[in-house]
Amino acid sequence: MEALIPVINKLQDVFSTIGAEAIQLPQIIVVGTQSSGKSSVIESLVGRDFLPRGSGIVTRRPLILQLVHVAKNDKEARHTDDAKGKRVGVIQADEWARFLHTKNKVFTDFDEVRQEIVEETDRLTGNNKGIAAEPISLKIFSPRVVNLTLVDLPGMTKIPVGDQPNDIEQQIREMITQYVDNPNSIILAVTPANQDFATSEAIKTAREFDPDGRRTLVVLTKLDLMDHGTDAVDVLIGRVIPIKLGIIGVVNRSQADINNKKPIDEALKDEVSFLQRRYPSLASRNGTAFLAKTLNRLLMHHIRDCLPELKTRVNVLSSQFQTVLSSYGEPVVDKSQTLLQIITRFASAYCATIDGTAKIIETTELCGGARICYIFHETFGRVMEFIDPLDGLSQLDVLTAIRNATGPRPALFVPEVSFELLVKRQIRRLEEPCLRCVELVHEEMQRIVQHCGLHTQHEMVRFPKLYEKIMDVVTGVLRSRLPDTNLMVENLVAIELAYINTKHPDFSEASMLSLLQIDKNHALKPGRPLANGELPASSSGNASPLRHTSSTSDASVKATNGDMAGSGDAAMSKSQRYDGQQRMGGMVADMALKVAEGGVPSSGGLGSWLFGGTGGAGAGGQKNGSMELDGNSLTPSRKAINLLPEVPEKAISRKLTSREHRDCQIIERLIKMYFLIVRKNIQDAVPKAIMHFLVNFIRDNLQSELVRQLYKHEILDDLLAESEQTALRRKEASEMLDALNRAGQIIGEVRETHVW
Repeated sequence: MEALIPVINKLQDVFSTIGAEAIQLPQIIVVGTQSSGKSSVIESLVGRDFLPRGSGIVTRRPLILQLVHVAKNDKEARHTDDAKGKRVGVIQADEWARFLHTKNKVFTDFDEVRQEIVEETDRLTGNNKGIAAEPISLKIFSPRVVNLTLVDLPGMTKIPVGDQPNDIEQQIREMITQYVDNPNSIILAVTPANQDFATSEAIKTAREFDPDGRRTLVVLTKLDLMDHGTDAVDVLIGRVIPIKLGIIGVVNRSQADINNKKPIDEALKDEVSFLQRRYPSLASRNGTAFLAKTLNRLLMHHIRDCLPELKTRVNVLSSQFQTVLSSYGEPVVDKSQTLLQIITRFASAYCATIDGTAKIIETTELCGGARICYIFHETFGRVMEFIDPLDGLSQLDVLTAIRNATGPRPALFVPEVSFELLVKRQIRRLEEPCLRCVELVHEEMQRIVQHCGLHTQHEMVRFPKLYEKIMDVVTGVLRSRLPDTNLMVENLVAIELAYINTKHPDFSEASMLSLLQIDKNHALKPGRPLANGELPASSSGNASPLRHTSSTSDASVKATNGDMAGSGDAAMSKSQRYDGQQRMGGMVADMALKVAEGGVPSSGGLGSWLFGGTGGAGAGGQKNGSMELDGNSLTPSRKAINLLPEVPEKAISRKLTSREHRDCQIIERLIKMYFLIVRKNIQDAVPKAIMHFLVNFIRDNLQSELVRQLYKHEILDDLLAESEQTALRRKEASEMLDALNRAGQIIGEVRETHVW
């Protein structure tokens, strides 16, 4: 088991070189207040006077002290090596020391050791009595010591002295906490015997971090300075405060002995004499020699218990740091090859995100191709479905368009031009959501760059300038495709506006059925007002004599109706066509009778008289400037022509006549049917155009575009320049991995026979 402590010493050396505490190594932590005798106890264990002395706080940095037992005839341990590991000489002294920060320098004079500790302490803390957490590692080789590893910490204090910082108490406590919180450490609580044992700060701190007392050993110093008539028997045997690992009393050199340079060997002899004289029954279990053996035994058993866990911890950390080092990559040797590999991986990750074949599947939100699909069929599709074909189009607008399309000539039928003008106006409303769909897809394509960066995150962090250039190239390619895509989408709408195909199979059949339904509803509507010139049917079934005079007109109307209904009215029954023709013929005949009697239609003309125009005839009678009907004669109005009312620029809102209402209804239904056909076409064609001109083009040409713009020898060095942070982290990870590998080898050298 003696071989276990040197193993821990080697592990401490390994991890001290890299300044990391990845492994919590077993060690003895010396805790106590200022002037409690900590330094004297350590010097007694070593047998040499080598620690700085003085008033107030002297130990201002943690001192990791490794005691190595070396036999006098052990020549192998006395060889000295140079920086390359080559042996250059043999140490002739029985005792010597080495500092970790001075590498292979050997100290045989312990006064020089003290001076080196002072200088190294002042190097970090200065001369203001401040403290520093960075430890000083000192290894002492001697045939008089046992294998131990001690950590001497600054003494606890309450009030800052001199130019010490105001929070010196808090700083010291945080430093002590950092060491005693290690579950693999043994707490050596040093408290003076001439102080009330129940008020010991060292024991209080040990109880705080080791409430079970399994790793706390108490050292009672200054037994010779207790008041006359008192002793420490009750304290030493644990009657006052029981300590599981025990309480060991020691006698230190007084300040006068130190000033007179009294040898430690003599001080140890005086200690033995004092204990045998004052505490004869307890002398064998107290004193510096017993303390050294006890610490050696506790440390060896503690190391034995912790060794399996240490080995596991080292293996786990080695695996973790190997992964971390791999993530930072190896130093770049061939920059051209590295650049092509990064570009290929990025382009593949970008395309995989679009196609949905990425290795890392996002579970919190839609991204890539899935989000584009959502834009096409949910966002864009829903907006298109919510567009009302007749939105922003009132009946008055339709009626005004019909009248404007007829010009000065009254029309017998609804003009087709009005339908085209109105339906084009509605189709133009589809262009804005289509362009917005292009914009959303463009934004998602830009956003994919950030998402696929997860696949190449290590390269992006390692080469930030390359990542910026890749972002610029992708943004530029997407921006260059945006005008062509927008133009194509605008052309899709322009194509629909260029030619209104009323022969569309879906439109022809649907429009005829709609017209028939409107005509049927108009005929069956109860209380329908009679059109001008239409006579009510006779109850006896005899036709009016005037009907016979309309044979010619009736025939012409039949011929006209037959010609116009040749293609579109195939679905109409003969009876329906006959009824419509009879009504039209009757109205024309009635008008002819009025003319024959000497009357003329009003200023609205034939169309106004037939279809309820507003040229002068109102619902309640004729207005100014029209003909007045008195019995069977028509009399011209007496008012002058210059007294006609001004024609309003906008149509006046009023109740539509039955004919006007029917015409508006026909136009609205035709607009709605044709708009739905165009909307269906646009809704299908726009996603296809976006996929072809934007998405597929980027997916197929991104890699070649990246190579074309980035693969240039003059910018390779700039693109592949690593960030300082990445290089520093790779160096730290490499050093830690080397230390862990060496630690694994050191632990692996321990055999089961050494442990037990």
